Amino acid sequence: MRTAIYTLGCKVNQYETQAMEAELTRRGHTLVPFDGEADAYIINTCTVTAVSDKKSRQMIRQARKRSPHAIVAVCGCYAQTDPEAVEALEVDLVMGTNDRMGFLDRLEALSPDGGQVVEVDDALRRRTFERLPAGGLEGRTRAMLKVEDGCVNFCSYCIIPYARGPIRSLPAAEAAAQAAKLAEEGYKELVLTGIEISSWGRDLPDKPELMDLIEAVCAAAPGCRVRLGSLEPRTITEDFCRRGAALPNLCPHFHLSMQSGCDATLRRMNRKYDTERYYESVKLLREHFDRPGITTDLIVGFPGETEEEFAQTLDFVKKCAFSAMHIFPYSRRTGTPAAAMPDQVPNAVKEERAHRAGEVARQLHRTWLESWVGQTLPVLFEEEKDGLWRGHTPNYTEVFAPGEGYHNVVKDVEIVEVFQDGLKGRV
Repeated sequence: MRTAIYTLGCKVNQYETQAMEAELTRRGHTLVPFDGEADAYIINTCTVTAVSDKKSRQMIRQARKRSPHAIVAVCGCYAQTDPEAVEALEVDLVMGTNDRMGFLDRLEALSPDGGQVVEVDDALRRRTFERLPAGGLEGRTRAMLKVEDGCVNFCSYCIIPYARGPIRSLPAAEAAAQAAKLAEEGYKELVLTGIEISSWGRDLPDKPELMDLIEAVCAAAPGCRVRLGSLEPRTITEDFCRRGAALPNLCPHFHLSMQSGCDATLRRMNRKYDTERYYESVKLLREHFDRPGITTDLIVGFPGETEEEFAQTLDFVKKCAFSAMHIFPYSRRTGTPAAAMPDQVPNAVKEERAHRAGEVARQLHRTWLESWVGQTLPVLFEEEKDGLWRGHTPNYTEVFAPGEGYHNVVKDVEIVEVFQDGLKGRV
């Protein structure tokens, strides 16, 4: 069966798609591009914002229009939280965020005129971690290793706890075994990912800490860089930093979720920290790691955000001096407490604030890039385009350099200039 897959959303969705790709190939099916004809289309959906829902619906409609007689199967977070809306789009199979191998079993058993199959469980009742094959398709330098699923933070703007359920963790020994296997397969970088990896281990016996997992994975794959997914500020403690800095293959790149630099806004968001605790994490990282890359997410225009509160956020962003930022205008998400809050900020104001925050982020990123000119950095090269090889440093700065045959190779690069959204140098 010729099967095409389209993935929306986060690295966890990407990981789960890679697992389905690997399994489909193992079962003898052929993967084909999503923008061409196929016997079956899989759309792995996202629901983190209303825009994500809209994009998911668009891709489902595109698949149905492209090949009217093909099977259209939908999984992921949007299918989990609003299966009725997905079912109404005349798809053949609807499942949510659980049992990916079962999803493929049902896909194989379907026929285009066999009627709809809708099987969506109650995510909040899940208690076991779904084990999926790690890795990806041939030719990739970086492999994702999913170590956790679920979230119980219940931030006031977020629907994901309802889409993914409570915390479930992959035991450290199993994660280490998967890491060792990926290293044997030739991957040079592993990314530990999950819905909320800071809570890893909370559901396991003896309540191990995230650093216990990181140490096990780094030891199991000593020749691989180990990169962390998004972290909550509470994770960054003196002990975390001291132990992490002792690991030579742990990448000094930390994506710390922030969302706002104003304490009043953070309280309305139901975030579990204030700016003082957040900045403590930033300082600890810079004390223990050599010029780490510290990146973050920012939501602007959250309900009730005044101009003064937004100004506080911009001041805090400058204080933290992030190496890179993702900025999002607040998206009203049905089913979350924030959607019913008073003082919703007009769209025009949200867009204007996103633009202003973006200007600050660009200035900070430019300063970060300029600070590396003249330095020599190790770069893991990933792909070649227009005569230049592209790769990343351990602190996740993008680097371009001329050369030949550098795929999946680490080379020391002397940085000579800022180039595009990264750096350019010579090997």
